[in-house]
Amino acid sequence: MRHDRGMTPLLQLSGVCKRFGAVVVADRIDLAVPCGQALGVIGPNGAGKTTLFGMIAGAVTPDAGRISFDDADITGLSPARRCRLGMARSFQIPQPFAGMTVFENLLVAAEFGRANRSAAPARECVMILERCGLAALANRHAGSLTLMQRKRLELARALASQPRLLLLDEVAGGLTEEECHSLVALVRDIHAGGVTIIWIEHIVHALIAAVDRLLVLHGGAVIADGDPKSVIGSPRVQEIYMGIPADA
Repeated sequence: MRHDRGMTPLLQLSGVCKRFGAVVVADRIDLAVPCGQALGVIGPNGAGKTTLFGMIAGAVTPDAGRISFDDADITGLSPARRCRLGMARSFQIPQPFAGMTVFENLLVAAEFGRANRSAAPARECVMILERCGLAALANRHAGSLTLMQRKRLELARALASQPRLLLLDEVAGGLTEEECHSLVALVRDIHAGGVTIIWIEHIVHALIAAVDRLLVLHGGAVIADGDPKSVIGSPRVQEIYMGIPADA
């Protein structure tokens, strides 16, 4: 079941700032993501999307501001600590343990990515493999998988850590149209199971099919946030993100 969206936000960023030299990549970002929401994030290259993910996941330290998860300050916590609190991330370029089997990849996440270890992690991993369409590949080495299979493994491995918040970084990139539709269906199924999702994606139609809120970044700042269709239809968003003049 979905969590109550009227509750305290699961994730909250307050005045978060980050710059690299003279380049501002996060300009006083305020963001609240309620439990059970699927939030899409778009923006042109260099908008600050990857840095935003890095700060949420703990790989990048903000210069100022506060990040809270489940109403607790996590600004200074490591990625491993955040994972055990219930935050998991997939990467744009899949990063499996290539020398391990698909099943072993999940088992590592189940054993070390949770605050409380399961009494039957192997059984849970089998169920996740079935859910993600990877059961037939359980004993294959992860390094031998196709791109689509590796992207599914990224999702499966993240799910094995039992996340409450799942961060997806361009998981549809490089896929065929059919593969993209299949992946969107999987993400929607994960969301329907109650997992809060934040998804960065350049393939906008894939994003719109799966999220119920859309945020647009430009120059490290939030320039639009709201209903996906309304945001995409905004003249400013079309001009900045899609290169369509506002008076076209």
